[in-house]
Amino acid sequence: GTLLNVSVSNHGRSDSLLVSWDEPEEGANEYSLALSSLGSGGPLKNGSAGPNTTSFWFHGLTPGTRYKIKVTATLACMETISQTITAQTSPSPVHNLSLSSGGSSASLRATWAHGPGQRDGYGLALYHSDSQALVRNVSIPPSASTFLFDGLLAGSEYALKVSTLTGSSQASTSVHQWTAPSIPTQLRLSPGSSTSLVASWAGAAGAAWLHLELRNLLTQTVTTTLSARRGLTSYTFQHLHPGTHYWLGLSATAGSYTAVGPNATAWTYPLSPGNVTLSSAEEQSSLQARWSIPVGHRDFYLVTLREGEDGVPTRNISVGGDNGHVTFHGLSPGKQYSVQVTVVAGPYQASAFSTAAWTEPLAPSGVSLSSQGSPHSLLASWEEAVGEGYLLALGPAEHPVKNSSLLRGVTSFTYEGLHPGTLYTFEVSTVAGPYTSSPQCISNWTYPLPPEQLTLSNGGHSTSLQASWRATSSGSTGYTGTLLETKSQQWVRNVTVGNDWTNVTLEDLVPGRQYTLEVAAVAGPYRSPVQSATDWTYPLAPAGVTLTNTRRPLGLSAFWDKAAGDVDQFHLQLYSKSHAAQRNISVGPNTHNFTFLGLSPGTQYFLKVTVLSGPYRSSSHFATEWTYPLSLANVSVQPGQRPQELHVSWVESGGGRDHLVQLSVAESLSIIRNVSVPRGVTQLDLEGLVPGSRYRVEIISQAGPHRISSQTAIGYTVPLPPRSLSASPVSTAWALAVNWETAPGQRDGYLLSLLEEGSSAPPRNLEAGKDSTNVTVPQLEPGTCYLVGIWAVAGPYRSLPKNVTSCTVPAAPTNLSLMNPGSSSELYTSWNKPPGRRDHYRITLYSLSTQSRVQVQTLSPDAQNITWTHLESGRRFAVQVTAVKGSLEASSINVTQWTHPLAPANLTLGSPSASVLLASWAAAGHGAEGFVVDVYDTASGTHVGHTVLGGNARSHIFRSLRPGTLYSVAVRATAGPFHTSAPNLTHCTRECDALLS
Repeated sequence: GTLLNVSVSNHGRSDSLLVSWDEPEEGANEYSLALSSLGSGGPLKNGSAGPNTTSFWFHGLTPGTRYKIKVTATLACMETISQTITAQTSPSPVHNLSLSSGGSSASLRATWAHGPGQRDGYGLALYHSDSQALVRNVSIPPSASTFLFDGLLAGSEYALKVSTLTGSSQASTSVHQWTAPSIPTQLRLSPGSSTSLVASWAGAAGAAWLHLELRNLLTQTVTTTLSARRGLTSYTFQHLHPGTHYWLGLSATAGSYTAVGPNATAWTYPLSPGNVTLSSAEEQSSLQARWSIPVGHRDFYLVTLREGEDGVPTRNISVGGDNGHVTFHGLSPGKQYSVQVTVVAGPYQASAFSTAAWTEPLAPSGVSLSSQGSPHSLLASWEEAVGEGYLLALGPAEHPVKNSSLLRGVTSFTYEGLHPGTLYTFEVSTVAGPYTSSPQCISNWTYPLPPEQLTLSNGGHSTSLQASWRATSSGSTGYTGTLLETKSQQWVRNVTVGNDWTNVTLEDLVPGRQYTLEVAAVAGPYRSPVQSATDWTYPLAPAGVTLTNTRRPLGLSAFWDKAAGDVDQFHLQLYSKSHAAQRNISVGPNTHNFTFLGLSPGTQYFLKVTVLSGPYRSSSHFATEWTYPLSLANVSVQPGQRPQELHVSWVESGGGRDHLVQLSVAESLSIIRNVSVPRGVTQLDLEGLVPGSRYRVEIISQAGPHRISSQTAIGYTVPLPPRSLSASPVSTAWALAVNWETAPGQRDGYLLSLLEEGSSAPPRNLEAGKDSTNVTVPQLEPGTCYLVGIWAVAGPYRSLPKNVTSCTVPAAPTNLSLMNPGSSSELYTSWNKPPGRRDHYRITLYSLSTQSRVQVQTLSPDAQNITWTHLESGRRFAVQVTAVKGSLEASSINVTQWTHPLAPANLTLGSPSASVLLASWAAAGHGAEGFVVDVYDTASGTHVGHTVLGGNARSHIFRSLRPGTLYSVAVRATAGPFHTSAPNLTHCTRECDALLS
């Protein structure tokens, strides 16, 4: 009744078990232990322990295995007590556990190596590291060593625990890994203000961290770096420089993974300038704009000058971002202006405006003072000047009168009630804003009677004018004249002559300028109303006329130098001898160049520049130049009519004198042919080339000194076809061996085509290298004829084809059989139809008995059997079936068979003596291979004799028989496996003759 209370534990070890027990009350002399596997009989391990021992270790066990342990205690007087218990070793954990994403943002693959020992299966538990939530818990069979977790969150860390399960025990191993992050999308960077940028993006949940780097593109320095945790979708960058271009880069990280995301650029808004002013500059008709430079950066300033009260823009000037002023020159005198200064930074602008300012006015020009024929009045007149109005003054030299003011738009004023013959002085000034111009002054007398028929002419001279008149009928003391520049009404000189003068020559004048001569008669202190005459000095022809070429756009630019003197306008005449139409252009006096566009390319033009002053003109010499030719279009290179030729064609784009066609070998680029063709020719045949070669063609158009090339065109000459084409069947395979000889010239390779006879299937195409001279085409249909074609190939072109017809060897029939249907004169032959085609079958039957050919039959290609008739009985035959395709044959193996023999005829029995029987017979038909003779005791049915005889035997004697006994004799004819018996006969040995009778 004593129990040992055996227990087993493994203490976490997978290859050991610790057996513990309680010592019996009466003690034990020793303990024996036996460990065996469940389900097996014999113990695997034995152990023993001495007295006072209560535990024992079993080592070297298989992990995860169930064992049966028997503990036996030996008590006093050799008594024993035993207790058996089952236990299981702990499973071993997996080895080399790994968890990898493979770059995936939604899946992780776990792999491991099996630990030693046994297991019931694996338990996989996947946890989300941040939330510690169980994501997936799966059980898989013990043979599995990998598992894919999909549908996971991008850029997240996961923990995997793999437990090896055996019974209620398990051994676990853990590993951590991240899924690859997903890249945020729709990154946008936009200005929030002049010192901030707002960045936003989408898809930020797929990364643990987002890294932002803001870079100043102006200084190429990193301004801000920022790392943000998952979920942030926008950020505002503060304290930036106004008007600055920034670059923002975005990347996503998760664990060891980093994914570079999109980038974006944007500008901060610029600040507008301050303290914008517009004031007079040192130079006349100039205004200077000034402003304070704002904080930050900018690309440039756009300074817009506006004119008048309506602020119409008249000028735009761009200046650098570090400038603080700009001066506008050449403005109209006496006008009101304002300025707008715009800061430009990238796509953004900021503006500021100035107050209005005036330019100083000019005094009126063309001022005159005349009496209009009245001795009591004077008419003051002038040309309109820009400003708000005029300030006038008139009076005798020693008695000035009060000033008077007139609004703008008035250009004359009549003074009445004046004294005849009195010298008056007239002053006029222009008023604009706070400015008054210096006055224009002129004096005049009230007139006496004027001279008559005053004329002024140049006489063909460019620096002098001749004045003439007819003296007045009333007397005078002389004549005085004033020479004025007509356009400006500026005084040039005075002329005073006596009353006997009627003409005067005015020297040292400006060429091409219009002058006005006013002549009055003088009588004492009085002058008559003036007579005036106007003419131009003869203009000088322009110098330095040149004509130069412009390529883009296509045209000619004319340049000339202005000669001394005045010019009303320049007249340009451009023409070409190859075109009827000509260009006539007039330009202003301050223009010294002009570009003619829309001209014909590749054409020689002539230019003449004419100066016009009044009614007079003077022309330059001719200048000439060519326009650039246009490159030829649609250059095409095609094979010529022969393999040694190329046909080159093109479309002329206009102009030029001739074309130079350059031919080069495409691989070497060295020019091998230069051919010059005249304009109007649009095609050329190049001969004497290498067949099947690749050439490069470039066409150069020429016009005067100018040349231009067309686009390069590539072409091939057609290759020559191969020579001596032949095709023959390969005897050991259903294939054709194709052979040929290489033709002169080059090629890229060969193209072969096999077309099966009588088939609608597309041909079979093969390619061969350019140096090949043979190819074997396998896997063809047996016994089939093919049309074999071959082309040499160069680029997209083929040579003329070469064709030949050849057939494959037919397939031999299989499963040939020769059977006897139970006949002595017939045999039946059958076979399986082989693959492929054939013209017919030839079936040959041989007689092995006579060593001769008996019959030959020809059957259709679809036949599969034949019956042979009228054969000799009891003979051995052989048959062979041959498939025939043209001159090609394939034969089956030979098979043999016998016809049935005929039964022996005329069987007779005799007994020449008491113990002898004589059997005789005759052979039927053509005999047999042999004969078998058997004798039986009729009474007992005992077989008493058996003899095998040759085919020539006709009798046999049985000896040592019992006299007077009735015997039955059977004779069989044999042929191969077949035999035929004659009817049995009975006969008695001689001593029985009396009884039989």
